[in-house]
Amino acid sequence: MTTLDLPALERAVHALPQQYRGPGGVVGVVKDGQVILKHVWGYADLAARKPMSPDTLLPICSISKHFTCAVLLDTVGDPARLDGALDAYLPLIEGKRPTGAQLCHNQSGLRDYWALTVLQGAVADGVFRREDARPLLSRARSTHFEPGTRYSYSNGNYRILADLIEDYTGRSLSELYDRSAFGPAGMTTAALTPDTSVSPNGVIGYEGNEATGYFEATNRIYWAGDAGISATLDDMLAWECFIDRTRDDDDGLYRRLSAPQTYADGGAATYGFGLAHETIGDVAITGHGGALRGFRCRRLHAASERLSIVVMFNHEADAHAAATALMKIALGHRDAETEVGAWESQQFGTFLEPETGLALSTRPLATGRLELRFATAGDVLQIGTDGTARSGAVSLSANDTGLQMGRERENLVTTAQRVAGKAKPDIAGRYHSAELDADIEIVSTNGVFFAGFEGLLGKGAMHAMQPVADDMWLVSCKRSMDAPAPGDWTVRIHRDGEGAVSGLTIGCWLARQIGYIKVG
Repeated sequence: MTTLDLPALERAVHALPQQYRGPGGVVGVVKDGQVILKHVWGYADLAARKPMSPDTLLPICSISKHFTCAVLLDTVGDPARLDGALDAYLPLIEGKRPTGAQLCHNQSGLRDYWALTVLQGAVADGVFRREDARPLLSRARSTHFEPGTRYSYSNGNYRILADLIEDYTGRSLSELYDRSAFGPAGMTTAALTPDTSVSPNGVIGYEGNEATGYFEATNRIYWAGDAGISATLDDMLAWECFIDRTRDDDDGLYRRLSAPQTYADGGAATYGFGLAHETIGDVAITGHGGALRGFRCRRLHAASERLSIVVMFNHEADAHAAATALMKIALGHRDAETEVGAWESQQFGTFLEPETGLALSTRPLATGRLELRFATAGDVLQIGTDGTARSGAVSLSANDTGLQMGRERENLVTTAQRVAGKAKPDIAGRYHSAELDADIEIVSTNGVFFAGFEGLLGKGAMHAMQPVADDMWLVSCKRSMDAPAPGDWTVRIHRDGEGAVSGLTIGCWLARQIGYIKVG
């Protein structure tokens, strides 16, 4: 790394409130084991006029995952020691069963339980109790890929791990966090605060934006292991200093957490023990983000440069983009300029990816760019002169049969086939999933279709359905108990030999290939 340009980094930090607008935020930078920069702005509570400060406790959400894995490594040791208890936790799984290590690395193939709450009839601001998690997780009969072969983000992996660790040690997760991580790192005020309806010190998370205004986010879920920790900026910077302080310890906790992982086929994985692995230029980065309605956060660590960035907002601006921009400035990195290519008009449209069963669509943006809608939010890709469109997570190119898509982080290379035709308006009725013991009701309102989900958590709101192609629909879900929401669910209608509707398969990126039969 070139010498860190501290004035340039300070200017970038002080520009964040205008670039990522919202009620308040905090940011900090650690270099060579020392805090070199902290900045705080705005309000923790606009109505109460309570300023944001370095000692405001904020939910770190999914950043908690690597702390859960830290507890596992410190108290259990080998994740395989939990495999027997995991089998008992998932008694109904058919076929190859996931292991404790695969849970740690998001390779289990288990569907995300927060996405499943939508199918179970939850409403976005409903109550999800501690005792609701295990019945939902334990009824799984299948995985949406063979464990160990792919990456798929699943919050339930870490919720299960938390339960198994508590059972194995006979200690509470709160106590274990203190013993394994918070205490050694000097995180003096960090704590497990699993009930999101209760703010640990009065901080408010805000939904909305500059166009709509900001309003308090309502959260009423209980989460632990997958999330649940609250920490101040000073706590998080203490953790980054601890990482640096123990960097040369052979048995150092963060060194073990950030060790490279592989898939079953021996290919390198880019996620392990609750940490995402990426690169900026030729510098390896580990880190994680977190989200709850009204909150966004991100931490990044460059071990070779002894450099860490922490960004936390009490609103829904892109903390990942903010942290990444700061890390690039700190590293002196400039994105390489590439020559711009183009796609032909026939390469755009809607396709079906066969392994996940999800719709994929592309549309042109400005010259040399396109938007890919697949998985979660839209991804902007740059089209190169070789005809391949790329972003940091995906590559896309046309071949003889459709679009070839590579998603290296998920160990997925696939060809999506173009879909066509007009969706038929005979899909109204009730459908039942034996695996979830849950129902979908599809209703036509003068030819405009809506779907409502019912199950373990009640009756959810109706969601608009959009016809895509012959027997393919999208169900839009933009708000849910967790954040971000599942987004679009792909619905594929099935018919019997006489052409009558017999069932459907529904899926989103976090919970794929769930079958329902028509019952009414």
